[in-house]
Amino acid sequence: MDLGRKVLGRRGFDQFMKMTFYGQFVAGEDHRAIKPLIQKNQAFGVGSVLDYSVEEDISQEEAEQKEMEYESCGITRHFSQDHRERKYKAHKQFGDRRGGVTAARTYFYADEAKCDQHMETFIKCIKASGGSSMDGFSAIKMTALGRPQFLLQFSEVLVKWRRFFNFLAAQQGQDGMEALEQRLELKQLQEFLTKLGAKGDFYGWFSGRKAESSGTIDMLDWNSLIDDRTKISDLLVVPNVELGELEPLLGTFTSEEEKQMKRMLQRMDVLAKYAVENGVRLMVDAEQTYFQPAISRLTLEMQRLYNKEKPVIFNTFQCYLKEAYDNVTMDVELSRREGWCFAAKLVRGAYMYQERERAKEIGYEDPINPDYESTNWMYHRCLDYVLDEIALNGNANVMVASHNEDTVKHTLRRMNELGLLPTENKVYFGQLLGMCDQISFPLGQAGFPVYKYVPYGPVNEVMPYLSRRAQENRGFMKGAQKERELLWKELKRRVASGDLLYRPAY
Repeated sequence: MDLGRKVLGRRGFDQFMKMTFYGQFVAGEDHRAIKPLIQKNQAFGVGSVLDYSVEEDISQEEAEQKEMEYESCGITRHFSQDHRERKYKAHKQFGDRRGGVTAARTYFYADEAKCDQHMETFIKCIKASGGSSMDGFSAIKMTALGRPQFLLQFSEVLVKWRRFFNFLAAQQGQDGMEALEQRLELKQLQEFLTKLGAKGDFYGWFSGRKAESSGTIDMLDWNSLIDDRTKISDLLVVPNVELGELEPLLGTFTSEEEKQMKRMLQRMDVLAKYAVENGVRLMVDAEQTYFQPAISRLTLEMQRLYNKEKPVIFNTFQCYLKEAYDNVTMDVELSRREGWCFAAKLVRGAYMYQERERAKEIGYEDPINPDYESTNWMYHRCLDYVLDEIALNGNANVMVASHNEDTVKHTLRRMNELGLLPTENKVYFGQLLGMCDQISFPLGQAGFPVYKYVPYGPVNEVMPYLSRRAQENRGFMKGAQKERELLWKELKRRVASGDLLYRPAY
């Protein structure tokens, strides 16, 4: 890329990119330049998910320093060093989170002012989406809105709490069961925790909270303790493996971390309000697994507020993760109990190589499914669960974000079996701009809600995004050959039928 700039000059290089790779995968430099493409796609029944794809340009050394800064502040001093929790520690080799990432953009935390700038960028994107199309989406990244180190720490807290539930369930003979099938008997729970040294009244708290208490609690009940963490700190305890005793779960969750959480939620709240005002839905992108528990939890807080009547906030579930099904089913069940609209984008995942390398290097279990076939199985399992929920209760929404033709065919077949009509706008399809047009446009013409993920931004600032498109599309020519074959087949059909030109109603 640098050689190209030297040979062609800045302007010549930009022009060359616009005629080639940039023109294929990026819609334009700003919200005004992208309007023609958005409107053209819309004429063929294809909507847009706007994604301002500019990234922070930061050196490896700077990234390492930023990812390691919080360790020097003693943030990990009270947490056990269980190998399962090493995932949530900073690690020098993986300071630059762009390494090994093929399909997502990355932000780095500078300061609160920079986070506010990112929020303003997202606001412009939301306004551009609202002004360019009906029922559009705007993509946002949670790591752009706050301190990634906080997300790392909060993720550790959430995962520790969940693992403690799994440990307690195993003590009651429920090891290996699906997450929502595990139920703790309250009296046994109280007796066991008291023996461990806990002083809180778990039985009384849960019995008083549930009007018709069955004497048992599940994972969602257990997680509700985190919601009221300021009032019941004596209940929030976990085992310390090294010391062999219970310790406060939030022993290091200081008032400053509480403030950081509030600031992130405040920025999310601002974006959600702009989205509602502009008739746009927000798509919260998934990120690395060591951030994702916190990202999903904060997204869920926004869904509770803004998805009461219709889906405004969409969370993203990465189906290459071993725990994807548990994550989807728990959020669907929580939306049922609390009465808000479940809204999700299902993807396979963009961080596989980085995740595997990090797990191997640091020494924790690989969070990724072992092979592509098991990821496909997981994707379809999660998708079927949500489709069944839509058919049964009508209060869920899903975007099938996939370039896999078999997955799209599977979705259409299941929709037909369940009697789900495309006009209900409960099931959406999504592909990246410049890829799989042979899937997107036939779906749009057939009346299905289908969207292109539309990146935009100045040529020189979206190069990291374009480099990942190049890496991801090593099999691009194979797909291009198939598209040419389909185009030739369609051209011959039109010539034979005398319907050579198609003129959409702009």
